[in-house]
Amino acid sequence: MAERHPLSLVLSLSKDEGLADASSRLMFRQAQHEARVTARPIANGTRTMTDAQKFGFTEDDLHQQPTVFHPGLFAGKTVLVSGAGSGLGKATGALFARLGANLMVCGRNEEKITRAAAFFRSLGAPVEHRAMTIRDPDQVVSLIDAAWDRFGGLDVLVNNAGGQFPQAAIDYSVKGWNAVIDTNLNGSWYMMQAAARRWRDAGKPGAIVNIVADIWRGLPGIAHTAAARAGVVYLSKSIAVEWAPLAIRVNCVAPGCCETEGYGVYSPEGVATYAQSNPMRRSGDAQDVAEACVYLAAPSAKFITGEVLTVDGGQQMWGDPWPTGRPDWFKI
Repeated sequence: MAERHPLSLVLSLSKDEGLADASSRLMFRQAQHEARVTARPIANGTRTMTDAQKFGFTEDDLHQQPTVFHPGLFAGKTVLVSGAGSGLGKATGALFARLGANLMVCGRNEEKITRAAAFFRSLGAPVEHRAMTIRDPDQVVSLIDAAWDRFGGLDVLVNNAGGQFPQAAIDYSVKGWNAVIDTNLNGSWYMMQAAARRWRDAGKPGAIVNIVADIWRGLPGIAHTAAARAGVVYLSKSIAVEWAPLAIRVNCVAPGCCETEGYGVYSPEGVATYAQSNPMRRSGDAQDVAEACVYLAAPSAKFITGEVLTVDGGQQMWGDPWPTGRPDWFKI
């Protein structure tokens, strides 16, 4: 079995959009189920995890998370969050909802995105949701148009949707490689371009926040997503310059080991190494990423574009996480 790497950003590990084929998806889901059944409830400072929720925040947790931002910061603004059905995207959508935004949200899984939309509405936000894939540029254009039709415009795009599967790079199939690149690089580009064209045509400013990954020391075990996310980083820097005359800012957030439901796919030995992923000796959480997104989308970042905000506790400089347990070769 291929070594799994701690998907530095834990990008939608609970999703299977990037998995290469049906057998891979089945194995992935079985691993998720086994992890949830065998893991024991633990206490974690801010909440108690139950049999139904081993990792990440519950909806009640998301509702009550402290924030440095004013509740009305995004009143009258419309924010689109992709991949908002779970994990980082759900936490980000929840925070924007609490700050007064109108929300357009999408996700591949209809049940999850419908449930998440209901949760966002319970926080007081007007919400429109779509079950769709960002791999399809026509669906992406339809999504952007729907945001304008429902809310009369769009102010912020948070590009969070993505997926990948853990595997040694030497064993990638062409189909598996293309699936990850098509979702994480091409899909992100389709979203950015469609949003920017509407802003250009309407003569309106806009802000894009792309969720990428902590790629700075490589991502062994998920090299395909490292390639895709690095592409998004430098694509963002390039178009930040091209689109500056249009008053469109483009930035990225690169999370490290930040706890979401996705931690549940890893072995207990692997999860135990996450506190060793950075010099702060602990995992981050979804709220850390959500607040970074808000910072870059808000007037607080009005003079910031083409930048990457790395939220990793210093993982880019020091750390040694191994989600399946540290291999003997790397034990010192």
